[in-house]
Amino acid sequence: MSEQIEQGINSKVRNRAQSQRYLNFSLGGEDYAMPLPAVKEVIAFPEITPVPYTPTHFLGIMNLRGQVISVIDLRLKFGIKAESTAETAVIICDLAQHSLGMVVSSINSVLALDESDISPKPEIHSSKNTDYILGVAKKDKKLVLLLDIAKALSVEEHAAISKAAGMKKAA
Repeated sequence: MSEQIEQGINSKVRNRAQSQRYLNFSLGGEDYAMPLPAVKEVIAFPEITPVPYTPTHFLGIMNLRGQVISVIDLRLKFGIKAESTAETAVIICDLAQHSLGMVVSSINSVLALDESDISPKPEIHSSKNTDYILGVAKKDKKLVLLLDIAKALSVEEHAAISKAAGMKKAA
């Protein structure tokens, strides 16, 4: 009997290890998620200082406890029209050497997904790069696109964020 219990416990531990957690958020009316380890924290919409001559989705920079962080509006980046509301939030992400704030419509939940819950990304015929889509998960009756934020940013955007990070160190 104790051998069966031990096998059951080991099975649960293995399942937990295979399960990955994602932060589920909305952009407009659509659901997206990103791996939880990439998320540093979630904050309310802060005061943002605009930076001239930047793309429209690059809102500017913000001060988070003495750290200057670049902020982009993920809705604008993906071409999603959405109004800011009381639920609008900023996800602070770790991107290798610097942090990035991403404005989203709302934070929904943390999803624990097994590999079997995730379908491969669909074939998308687009002139834009879609390598940032990790896969698709089913939540209730909705589909949730799983994103790799670092891959969603262009080379120019990575350079601008690095430059902003360099400016804050020099200050």
